[in-house]
Amino acid sequence: MPAASEPGPRGVHHELPVRFRPLGVRLVATALTLMLVLLVTVIWLQLPAPVRESFTLLQKLTLLVIALLIGAVFHALSRSRVDADDDGLTVVNGYRSHRYDWGQVLAVTMRSGNPWAVLDLSDGTSQAAMGIQASDGKRAQAQVRRLRALVDARAGTEPGA
Repeated sequence: MPAASEPGPRGVHHELPVRFRPLGVRLVATALTLMLVLLVTVIWLQLPAPVRESFTLLQKLTLLVIALLIGAVFHALSRSRVDADDDGLTVVNGYRSHRYDWGQVLAVTMRSGNPWAVLDLSDGTSQAAMGIQASDGKRAQAQVRRLRALVDARAGTEPGA
């Protein structure tokens, strides 16, 4: 068995901990957030003073709440990830987290047309792993291969082993 710092099968590193995150989604969410803030600011500043002053506090608060909700959606998409450590996997999809021991994860798949990777679990269920998104192309394929190698290398291990 190779040392933790040496490449494993097909050049896959087994060093832990490792985090898998979608790049495209984070870039798009960041860009859209910045553009939205800039656009709203420019529009607000371009409004004549009497129009800006005619907005009531409730209307301003409504706009702020809508902006915060949009930000919360972008944040949820951006925080999706899969963390692998000695004890197993932590899957964060939006604002929900799931923890699995290595022995619970049987396989990692991302079939053609799937938006993200899927973990096949020992209880017969599956779990979406939005931290590896197909929209990242070859990067996502490499992440799936690396996560598969980690799962295969630790199949049947006890937590903390």
